[in-house]
Amino acid sequence: MTASPLQSLLSTLDLAPAGSVDGQDVFTGTSQPEPLGRVFGGQVMAQSLVAAQRTIGPERPVHSLHAYFLRPGDLTIPITFSVDRIHDGRSFATRRTQASQDGVPILSMIASFQTPDDGLDHQVDMPEGLPGPDDVPSDSELLSVVDHPIAQAWANDRPFDMRHVPSPVYFRVDGARVAHQAVWLRATAPMPDDADLHRAALLYASDYSILESIYRRHGVAMVTPGLKAASLDHAMWWHREARVDEWLLYVQESPNAIGGRGLALGRIYDRAGRLVASVAQEGMVRVPRRQVAPEA
Repeated sequence: MTASPLQSLLSTLDLAPAGSVDGQDVFTGTSQPEPLGRVFGGQVMAQSLVAAQRTIGPERPVHSLHAYFLRPGDLTIPITFSVDRIHDGRSFATRRTQASQDGVPILSMIASFQTPDDGLDHQVDMPEGLPGPDDVPSDSELLSVVDHPIAQAWANDRPFDMRHVPSPVYFRVDGARVAHQAVWLRATAPMPDDADLHRAALLYASDYSILESIYRRHGVAMVTPGLKAASLDHAMWWHREARVDEWLLYVQESPNAIGGRGLALGRIYDRAGRLVASVAQEGMVRVPRRQVAPEA
């Protein structure tokens, strides 16, 4: 029996311990199938976080992370995760994880963990006036009618239900050329009651659509001939507890693009309006000049 997309994700995040090498904790993992033929960046980030979490325990949840994507990953080769226990303090702990294949690094990540503490409390409010997840179609519905292997894979094999506001940029960019959008997202089935696993899964999902605000600003659909894009680095800050099997609103904007790179920022809210996490990513975005749509 074929595993569901969410079961496949959970299996991928269940890393196997491989002992200790030169004082580092080592784990191994496999990759999910991907229609583009390379390891999904969100997957290897989430696995790297899981490896670091295994060396700390649930009493100190992750609060921040910064990762650099170094090379594309090969779906057919196992990934080795080496964790360096950089610091264990009274309140904070720091870990560095390097993901590699055949001895060659594909991602380098550093993450900080904190024992829960009291402190000041404020947040940027959730945007008002956006349609709810029941008022916009799912990406799966829109992609399932497209007779193309990538569209079919994204429609049926993703472990998250995603719903774009106002609409996705897969085939065209509707409306004004603005550098912002929002995406409702939720795991396709209930998740285990493991807060660390929910944090890792949220990191996984945060990599799906973050660069799309750059495309939307310039009227560049993802099917644009000659479009080349790749994540360069990814930062994330976890603020408040949340479940990824309940609807979350991912608000995204791009403040800048230049030199073949674009910067995108994101804020993730739960349905009660609590700011759950903040995200930043810079990506390589190269588009043939003739393919950039003129502004209305």
